[in-house]
Amino acid sequence: MSRNIRIIPRLDIKGPNLVKGIHLEGLRVLGKPEDFARYYYEAGADELLYIDIVASLYNRNSLHDIISKTAKEIFIPLTVGGGLRTIEDIKSVLRVGADKVSLNTAAIKNPDIIKKAARRFGSSTIVVSIEAIKQPDGRYLAYTDNGREYTGFEVLEWAKKVEKLGAGEILLTSVDNEGTGHGFDIELTKMVSCAVSIPVIAYGGAGKVEDIKDIIIKGEADAVGIASILHYNFIKECNNSLKPDQFKEEGNIEYLQSGREFSKFKTANIPQIKSYLHSHDICCRYVANNQIVNV
Repeated sequence: MSRNIRIIPRLDIKGPNLVKGIHLEGLRVLGKPEDFARYYYEAGADELLYIDIVASLYNRNSLHDIISKTAKEIFIPLTVGGGLRTIEDIKSVLRVGADKVSLNTAAIKNPDIIKKAARRFGSSTIVVSIEAIKQPDGRYLAYTDNGREYTGFEVLEWAKKVEKLGAGEILLTSVDNEGTGHGFDIELTKMVSCAVSIPVIAYGGAGKVEDIKDIIIKGEADAVGIASILHYNFIKECNNSLKPDQFKEEGNIEYLQSGREFSKFKTANIPQIKSYLHSHDICCRYVANNQIVNV
C-alpha cells in the first residue's frame, strides 16, 4: 500500500478531563488529557485530535488552556473540535496552538463557514466531522451533538458537499460502533472514501489492531482515529495513581476506582499498532529502535 497512513489518538474532553463512553454517551473519566497526549506523542502518534465532547451541548468551548499546554510540549499536528461556531472561534484556537479545527454543528447550521474558513486559513486547516448513524433501510444519516440531532443530510450527500465547500479532510464517526470494540463500519468508510478525493479519518469501533488493518485495507481510510484501545493501554502501562478528588464533578470515576480492565478491547500502544501495520505492508511513520522512519 503506497499511501502513508496516519494513526491519530482521539481525546474526548469534558471540563479538564479525558473521558470515554459508548456511542458517544455514558462518559467515564480516564485521566488528564495532557498526560495521555504527551505519552502518545513520545510513542510516535502522527497527530492528536482533541474534541470538547459537550461543547456544543452547553454552547461553549473550554479547550484553550489544554491546547496551549499541549502545544508547548508536543510537536505534531493538533486538531481541535467542539463548540467552534464562528471564524473568530476558529482563529482563537489556532492562535493558542491548534493546527487544524474540526467543525460539525457549525458547518451544518451554516455551511458557508466551511468556505470562508478554508479561504482564510487554508483547506488543510479545516476538518469536517460527520457523525453517521445507519438506518433500518440501510441509509446512513448525518447527526450532530454526539448523535442526538439529525441534520437533514444523508452522509454521502453531506460528504460531497463539504468537499466542494473547501474542507481539507473528513472525520467520519460511526456512532453505532463508537466505543463498542466491535470493529469499524467498513461499509460506511469505504462508501465515503470512494466518493470524495480528500482524506477520510475513520473513527468508531476499534477493539483490536486487526480492526485498524481492516479499515485501512477494506474501508480505504486515509487515517485512523483511535481511543479506547490506546487509552486503556495507557492506564494499564502507566499504572496511574489517580485520586478521585482530582476530578471533582466532571464525570463518572467509577472505572478508575475499580481497577477493572475491559475484556472487549485488546489494548495496544502505538509502536505495537504500527509494527503490526508494517508487517501487513501498510505504510506508516514507524518507530523502530527509537528512530522514527517512514515505511
